[in-house]
Amino acid sequence: MASKIEVKDLLEAGVHFGHLTRKWNPNMAPYIYMERNGIHVINLYKTVAKLEEANEALKKIASSGRKILFVATKKQAKDIVADKVSKVNMPYITERWPGGMLTNFVTIRKAVKKMAAIDRMKKDGTFNTLSKKERLQVDRLRAKLDKNLGSIADMTRLPGALFIVDTMREHIAVKEAQKLNIPIFAMVDTNSDPRDVDYAIPSNDDAGKSIEAIMESVTNAVAEGLEERKNEKGSGKDKEKEEAKAAKKEEAPKKEEAPKKEEAPKKEEKAAEEKPAKKAEAAPKKETKKEAKPDDLTKIEGIGPKTAEALVANGVTTFAELADKDAETIKEILTEASTTLAHLDPTSWPKQAKMAADGKWDELKEWQDNVKGGVE
Repeated sequence: MASKIEVKDLLEAGVHFGHLTRKWNPNMAPYIYMERNGIHVINLYKTVAKLEEANEALKKIASSGRKILFVATKKQAKDIVADKVSKVNMPYITERWPGGMLTNFVTIRKAVKKMAAIDRMKKDGTFNTLSKKERLQVDRLRAKLDKNLGSIADMTRLPGALFIVDTMREHIAVKEAQKLNIPIFAMVDTNSDPRDVDYAIPSNDDAGKSIEAIMESVTNAVAEGLEERKNEKGSGKDKEKEEAKAAKKEEAPKKEEAPKKEEAPKKEEKAAEEKPAKKAEAAPKKETKKEAKPDDLTKIEGIGPKTAEALVANGVTTFAELADKDAETIKEILTEASTTLAHLDPTSWPKQAKMAADGKWDELKEWQDNVKGGVE
């Protein structure tokens, strides 16, 4: 368990310093403690409470196996975020937010795959067959892709959550996450709107020390979640091994007991009981075979898989049963089953089913070839 963050630690890191009073966002009023020298001071007790709440949620997301994407493109935050987040093996964006990173994720994945393709070219020798100019162009493209997308190379699907430093600067990321209903965690200063995010941590998002203090606490929570996941996997494997051992132990005595109890008394009775027992067993088996073999009703022109399902659900499982139904009864079954099947015309189905039930497949095929859509 990570050490609980104290108000004193946040105070020393300068987390309480807000923006100038004239730049404030009125929605941040509940988190502001006071005003001093024209600057708002953040209530650190509320910061600690919100930070603990966010950490708990991040821990759950990490333990579930989903990725958390960290976004911080401002100069004072990018190096801190890259350093802290890389330790917990989570994706991060610190250069520039690529438009459509979330809403057009398929295209972003194509760019990442292009980067992997260039790496393969260098390994298999294809890269060396290019001209000097082409090699230079490919190297520049690889460097550009790595700078912008290198940290998300392992992110094969949309993240489980976003952690943002400064929502005012990363407003595009916020909008994309809102559109896709991805939970947003963010450091929110006095000039930002906390209503835009799901888990707002009121804090100074401009000072390096403040960002480092919050990121340290957050990444510790993520690391805890990952550790929990690893332990659960390990305990799951141990349980499986124990269950397998227990099953083997139970099987061993059963094998020994079975011949001792049953062999001696049954030798004398076998002759008298074998024949009737076999006959008694044979009877129900024949019945089950008949029940388990419904006919393929889709061989009737005009019946598709969904229509066949609807008929089977209403007890029409064979060609003979379909042949006994009149068109009106079949129409009622289809209408009750689904409104999308109500437009079908089952007039010829009993006739086709009769031919199928009698085994007249050539006659049925000839009829179906001459009549379009199964309607005479």
